[in-house]
Amino acid sequence: MKNFLKRKNINISFKAYFIDALGAMALGLFASLLIGTIFGTVYDKTGIEFFGKMKEFATSASGPAMAVAIGAAMNAPSLVLLSLCAVGFGANLTGGPMGTFVATVIATELGKVVSKETKIDILVTPTVTIATGTALAIWTGPAINTVMTAFGTLIMTCTELQPFWMGMLVSVVVGICLTLPISSAAICASLGLIGLGGGAATAGCCAQMIGFAVMTLKENGVSGLIAQGLGTSMLQMGNIMKNPRIWIPAILTSAITGPVATCVFKLENYVAVASGMGTCGLVGPIGMMTSDSITTYQIIGMITVCFVLPAILTPIFSGLLKKMKWISSDDLKLNL
Repeated sequence: MKNFLKRKNINISFKAYFIDALGAMALGLFASLLIGTIFGTVYDKTGIEFFGKMKEFATSASGPAMAVAIGAAMNAPSLVLLSLCAVGFGANLTGGPMGTFVATVIATELGKVVSKETKIDILVTPTVTIATGTALAIWTGPAINTVMTAFGTLIMTCTELQPFWMGMLVSVVVGICLTLPISSAAICASLGLIGLGGGAATAGCCAQMIGFAVMTLKENGVSGLIAQGLGTSMLQMGNIMKNPRIWIPAILTSAITGPVATCVFKLENYVAVASGMGTCGLVGPIGMMTSDSITTYQIIGMITVCFVLPAILTPIFSGLLKKMKWISSDDLKLNL
């Protein structure tokens, strides 16, 4: 069996499914739903029909984009990968992002099992892949979507009722997920996390990215500032594994910026996948700006929460830990 799975390039592991595949799904969402939302915002502000069409085309392709991204991350053969377009389209309709993830992962693996095993591979492989994905989309998709939506609604409702404590909790947890080698964007998209809950999530992600970028400026220079501030704080995971204490400043910052976002500025994110993106390509702040009813006060709040507070608080906390000898400059150095 091990030899068969190896020959079929099937790697049954947490990393393959919940790091590589889930992370790829977030890229698929970014290249379709999220970028389409940005085009839609431009259309709303300018009235240029071309941007409206771009939004329509991009957002309608979110299911296939997620499925193909997942399949590519799982090294699916060509016929399997192309067949996943149909799987993603149907699974996204019935099960949303998480339903698409489940259906695509299983359909990909079964498609790989039969790939090139018969003389009529061009018929067998697409049939198995699409049939598996369709069955899962029909039988499990609605239930998955219901559970994820209910959980996301619970988080958003609790944040509305308890903006301080839930703002802190959501900010810290989603921020940690952003730096871990898993996809916070995919998690937020699956939960449909918007509103105040989405605002808290964005605050936590920005605290991690801008926090690590600024507090390690001395050690990593401008290249490190850009790589972490506009790229990902995940670059620090190797250093975190060596000395977990270097994570404390960013986590403490997110515990502060979350409640500031929810209680002081009433910040909301209007795009679920953007809630888990932070300042990666400035997607998180852009998601906060997509509403027509955004106020000047909230724009000031977005700048304060997403950029100013992390840039001020994280180096302060880091300096205190350095004085306590808990962390050193060597702990923060990246190999860029």
